[in-house]
Amino acid sequence: MIKYLPIAIVMLILFTIPICVSSCTSNDLSPDVAEETWPDPPEIFLEEPPAEDFAAATGLSAWVKDADLKYNRENGAAVYFTADISPEGLVRIYQALNAEPQGNIAVKLSTGQPGSNYLRPELIKLLVQSLEGVIVECNTIDGGNRYSTEYHLQVAKDHGFTDIAEFDIMDSAGEITLPVVGGEVLRENFVGSHFINYDYFVVLSHFKGHPMAGFGGAIKNIAIGIASKSGKGWIHSGGTKTSGAYCEQDIFLKCMAEAGKSVSDSLDGSILYINVMNRLSIDCDCIGNPREPDMHDIGILSSFDPVALDQACVDLVSAAPDSSARLLQRIEQRNGLLTLEHAAMIGLGAREYTLVIIDE
Repeated sequence: MIKYLPIAIVMLILFTIPICVSSCTSNDLSPDVAEETWPDPPEIFLEEPPAEDFAAATGLSAWVKDADLKYNRENGAAVYFTADISPEGLVRIYQALNAEPQGNIAVKLSTGQPGSNYLRPELIKLLVQSLEGVIVECNTIDGGNRYSTEYHLQVAKDHGFTDIAEFDIMDSAGEITLPVVGGEVLRENFVGSHFINYDYFVVLSHFKGHPMAGFGGAIKNIAIGIASKSGKGWIHSGGTKTSGAYCEQDIFLKCMAEAGKSVSDSLDGSILYINVMNRLSIDCDCIGNPREPDMHDIGILSSFDPVALDQACVDLVSAAPDSSARLLQRIEQRNGLLTLEHAAMIGLGAREYTLVIIDE
């Protein structure tokens, strides 16, 4: 028996190799793993790293005024712009909207993975406290530090958000269903149950790239961001499952637009949007080790129209003097503009806008 043992071992190894190969090449990949299978844009680096005072040093507001922005139309939705990325600049861009929020005000942002480019409390504190707002978030569907309420609250504390305002995980006690009117894919959307506790939403987004959506801005923040954990699965699966499935890319992008519309419709105008264009990495704030930006910061924009706002941000990246080839290629590779096209088609907003520069 002993003399046949080596042969048996060899046969066992040969038999298990196909099983291992089948397992290791499974298509059941998380977004971060699947990301590595796509070609990346060429590496481009600035001669000097992005500087916080770039706008002041180069007269960036004047450049924006002269920029040829594709969807800048006189009859489009107003999108306000400042090159001043500071607490005071953030308050001024909010005030430009002349909004009058009433009741319980939610400030929706992304807490971000540790090490990411999430919006720092030092930047947003003045605005949040002037609104007496509650910072709100929902748990994530994938692994990481924000998967459960307990761990997510710890991230919020570690990142300093609980020091500046009350903080609420909206799906910590379950979820509710919002109808999707006029959608092509979805008929319903699932959001955190605490969504109904708020009378007005200030959607504060860090505009940047994203490994699945191409870019992340206002629409992604109200779609994926306000979706409950299972709601995120619903969007990613194209409305077929609440976890563990990823649909075809264009279906996912349409689902984001449709989920965002359900949130907007439910609030019936009690919502505004602010995008901060700093640390313009091709990676989102859900990645703890994002790639360094290859362009300078641009500014802060606000609007009542999330489609116009996100479109203006894409246009500004494209027209910038040191435009990011990597970020633009990321958007193109993921067909990210389809989100804006579909959002406009179903009535979430319009891509045309009038850019109003509030800087003197």
